[in-house]
Amino acid sequence: MKLTLGHSPDPDDAFMFYALAKHLLPTPGYEFEHILQDIQTLNERATRAELDITAISIHAYAYVLKDYALLRSGASMGDNYGPMIVGKRAYTREELLTHKIAVPGLMTSAFLALQLFLGLPKEKLNYVVVPFDQIFDALARGEADAGLIIHEGQLTYAKEGFVLSADLGKWFFAETNGLPLPLGGNAVKKSLGTKAIKELSKILYDSIDYGLAHRAAGVEHALPLGRGLDRALADKFIGMYVNDLTLDYGLRGEKGVREFLGRAHHAGLIPAPVELEFV
Repeated sequence: MKLTLGHSPDPDDAFMFYALAKHLLPTPGYEFEHILQDIQTLNERATRAELDITAISIHAYAYVLKDYALLRSGASMGDNYGPMIVGKRAYTREELLTHKIAVPGLMTSAFLALQLFLGLPKEKLNYVVVPFDQIFDALARGEADAGLIIHEGQLTYAKEGFVLSADLGKWFFAETNGLPLPLGGNAVKKSLGTKAIKELSKILYDSIDYGLAHRAAGVEHALPLGRGLDRALADKFIGMYVNDLTLDYGLRGEKGVREFLGRAHHAGLIPAPVELEFV
């Protein structure tokens, strides 16, 4: 069975799928077509149920429950760290309610976390959507006052001359008595059936486990996607988002997802209560 496997061209995703991309693991009965696209595009494709397995923002997962279940492996969780709001100067929360913020996509978990942090829905925020890897440029040109940064920008913003206003992962951790902020996961089409999903879950677990067990080789594979990260920073970034919670959500990770989406529904930011299905 040939399956489409969508993930973003980022060091953490590349590290997760290193073993599969390099055919280092047995995948009896399955062949994977790796499709590398930015997370906003993958989120949009998930709403059309186009890919068999796909990386997805936890925010976007709330909109695709009919077609997809969450695989237990592949989560990106911000454990007392996460998306950051930066700018040429620091802004207070009150200032951010009115200043223009460059955001990396409306369906990203970072944007949902921003709305929870500011206590306002997107309709009442002053924002502009900018591809995540162009937010620093938008700030430098004065097209926005602050930027909501994800991926490796969390490690490089100071070098780029920007100042931190808020770390949404730290905020969520404090708000929830120590829960990680769920950012991304891997979703699988329910139509593949119980047997295939169970086998695919094991294959993805093994791929992540292989990378963690062969870290140097996995980092080397992911390094070209690091956009300015040297080996040490790439290794640090990968460690932030590929770890024990990535192998399996566990009860703590599951609770973080339920809390995040539960708060979002209570605030009217997603359309319906989310009945989570981890497989």
